[in-house]
Amino acid sequence: MDAVAPAPTFEIDSAPPVDGPEPEAGPLEAQWLGRIDYREAWALQKSLAAARADGRIGDRLLLLEHPAVLTLGRQADAGHVLASADELDRRGIEVIRVERGGEVTYHGPGQLVAYPILALSRRGLLLRPFVRALEAAMADTCAGFGVAAGRRDGHPGCWVAPEGGAPRKIGALGIRVERGVSYHGIALNVAPDLADFELIDPCGMSGLVSTSIAAEIASSETRVTTPTVEEAALVFARALATHLGARLAGFGDAGVTGLAHHVDAWSAGR
Repeated sequence: MDAVAPAPTFEIDSAPPVDGPEPEAGPLEAQWLGRIDYREAWALQKSLAAARADGRIGDRLLLLEHPAVLTLGRQADAGHVLASADELDRRGIEVIRVERGGEVTYHGPGQLVAYPILALSRRGLLLRPFVRALEAAMADTCAGFGVAAGRRDGHPGCWVAPEGGAPRKIGALGIRVERGVSYHGIALNVAPDLADFELIDPCGMSGLVSTSIAAEIASSETRVTTPTVEEAALVFARALATHLGARLAGFGDAGVTGLAHHVDAWSAGR
């Protein structure tokens, strides 16, 4: 059987030209939302993306978890959903086709999801460097908790042992750009139930092995405590802001500072 190329990682609508010679350099406003239903977060993303395109708000970064759900990119092959409709219905797992790029993705408890609502055109940021920044921020987050990960050429996302004989996927990526503004984003496995990935061919790749920060820590000889998703969210937010050259602002009601001290202390003591 001939190999079928996976759906592209990003989907692009038309982008307006940038007004003025100088890119915008406003802060990246991050918010931790906790566990939130997929459709609720999806509607919020689209509302914020429209507001950002209209210039009514600045750049945003939504950080959260979802209850168990499967999403299909705009051009994704539904044949990569391996579980039967009856099994998914029994487990209360919905399959939702959305406008992002990429193939089928699992979201669930223990997984960090980040949705950057960024005016790429206004920041003077091209799409591929943006994708690279997302991948690098995932790798930096893994490294912050003692797990080495990185890019794998030709396979978007974040991988453990990307150049080895048994690469394992730890983070997925799929975005949409409309009117020069990005939404959708990344999913980084902190401590999900990895058995749930058996419901699908992750990212449309049969036989792909999924892993998590927790699983990699457990298999190592170091004595490291698995972070919470919220702790991983702060590390990711900091890393992404750094790679974008943006100032990080906000982080839920408590702000960045309190959780930052907690994460820094955790990292120093691990």
